Formats: sequence, C-alpha cells, structure tokens
Amino acid sequence: MNTQRLLERGDLRKKTVEPAVIQSLIETIEMTATGTLAIPCTPQNAIIIFRELYECLRQLGDILWWMEGYEPQTHDASIALLKEQRVREQQLLQHIDRYKMIRHDINYRAFRSTKEQAEELRTFWNVIGKDILDQIKEKTTWTP
Repeated sequence: MNTQRLLERGDLRKKTVEPAVIQSLIETIEMTATGTLAIPCTPQNAIIIFRELYECLRQLGDILWWMEGYEPQTHDASIALLKEQRVREQQLLQHIDRYKMIRHDINYRAFRSTKEQAEELRTFWNVIGKDILDQIKEKTTWTP
C-alpha cells in the first residue's frame, strides 16, 4: 500500500490513534454483523443484508487505518487495505471490488441486490470478515 500516494490524493489524512473509538467501532461491527446475520435472507430484505454487511467490511478497513494513525476519506482506501490482509481463504479477497460496486449501485443507481448476492456476502463475512475482525481484536492490546 502506498500510503504517501493516498495522502497526496486526499484518500487518507493523519489521525491520532484513539483506542476507545476503535474499540467502540469493533463492538458496533460485531453487533451489526450479528444482528444482520440473524435475519433470514429473502428477496425483500437482500438489499438491507447486503448493505449492512458491506458496511461492516468497510469499517474493518477504517479500523485498520485508524490503528496506523490515519483516517480514510474514501471507501477506496478502506477497501484497498482490506484486500492486502492475510486471511485463511486469500482467493476470496478478489471479490471485494465487486461487492463495492454492487453497494454503490444499490445506493446511487436504484439497483436491487439479489438474495443470492446477499447470501454470497454473508458467506464472505463469515469467512473473511470474521477472520479480519479476529485479527484486529488480537492486535488491540488496550482494555475496553
């Protein structure tokens, strides 16, 4: 990751590391993901499930930057850092850009995600999202 380039482009800015804020977002991600995963997926709520789980993923990228003393100013910066993480099923990371495009289309082009897309993102969260979240929790040494 070329941090200097991201700073120059305005995709990142320096930020003070705030353990309490990081811990709060970790807890929020866990609550949001758990609640979202508990919802039975139907064609009618696939958009909600997709958006919420994507948001949890993006927020993981935010936390990774925050831990390094930066704040992402774009989704691109957060997603780019996620794609560099070491995870159990590395090949699945290639899907993140597609999920980002689907989320963008849902929010700005009136696209409706399908039940299958929401289920795919659920699986991705359960494998990749939880893995990254666990890694973040291992790196945070402060007490909540």
